Amino acid sequence: MAHVEDMKTRVRLLEHGVDNVHSSSFPGNYVGSDDSWSMDKFTKNFRIDVISLTHSELEFDMVGVDPAVANAFRRILLAEVPTMAIEKVSIFNNTSIIQDEILAHRLGLIPIKADPRIFEYREEVNTGDETGTGEDTIEFQLKVKCTKNPNASKDATDPDELYKNAKVTTEHFKWIPLENQEETYGPKAFAPVNKDILIAKLRPGQEIDLKMHCVKGIGKDHAKFSPVATASYRLMPEIILNEDITGERAKKLQQCFSSGVIDVEKRNGVPVAVVACPRRDTCGREVFSHDDLKDCVKLNRIRDHFIFSVESTGALRPEVLVSEAINILKSKCKTFQQDLDMLGNQNTDT
Repeated sequence: MAHVEDMKTRVRLLEHGVDNVHSSSFPGNYVGSDDSWSMDKFTKNFRIDVISLTHSELEFDMVGVDPAVANAFRRILLAEVPTMAIEKVSIFNNTSIIQDEILAHRLGLIPIKADPRIFEYREEVNTGDETGTGEDTIEFQLKVKCTKNPNASKDATDPDELYKNAKVTTEHFKWIPLENQEETYGPKAFAPVNKDILIAKLRPGQEIDLKMHCVKGIGKDHAKFSPVATASYRLMPEIILNEDITGERAKKLQQCFSSGVIDVEKRNGVPVAVVACPRRDTCGREVFSHDDLKDCVKLNRIRDHFIFSVESTGALRPEVLVSEAINILKSKCKTFQQDLDMLGNQNTDT
């Protein structure tokens, strides 16, 4: 029975391959094992543990779900949580060395600090009005001209000292409120996430004059709308020592893993290897290259324990992105359930 449980819940790392990679937990697949699904069983086993949280990064453990659910959650974070991004650029003058198309592309990838939940999706209508409204559009202006700095020293060689506006950055963005946006959201409500993102370099006589429109969108339409820099997961490592490893072998074992995975403790004056923090393991299998150690260690990955890492681009905090992804997944499940009910009613009527 223990062997069956290991096959169901563990992915085994071997010296020359990986075992138990399949995921087949349907009823009857494992003899003597009850794999029928129930809400009580799910709620008992499922949990989310927040490991670390900053203004831009979140690491948490999701335990008790199928890999398909975990991957759906990851894909929603990447491609279906909406953000605001620059969609249209009207260039009035660009005498920099960057072509108009490249400049517009660079601008489109700049993350905008604006809560997409307060905006509507832009409806494309054949009215000839490209400005948009205060409910679906944010407008920025970028107007910069490079000139010589009359106060620069004679020995200066740094362009930032020789010229004014030698570097065009997101600090030069100017928000142009539409309709009643300023009264509703405040005078400094919307701006690029960072003020020091380099857009172009200018020299005296060169200038950039353009207008930008930000709209609401999702990552599967264009990568610029993706709210995360990274959203990934990995399986929780499990390291089992089959016997006590002492003395020099303990120190040797410690060096086979990433820092902090294996500790060496003193027991009655003898160094003994212990598993300290398996989550720091990076799937290295160096231990299998040592004949005196490879049979003493078992390396697994827990199949239903996922370590998620989410890094926000800055438009929304990572915990907000996770909450929005959960809401989108719930909405998808509800829609799917409604479609199934509708199909069932049609079959009943016929």
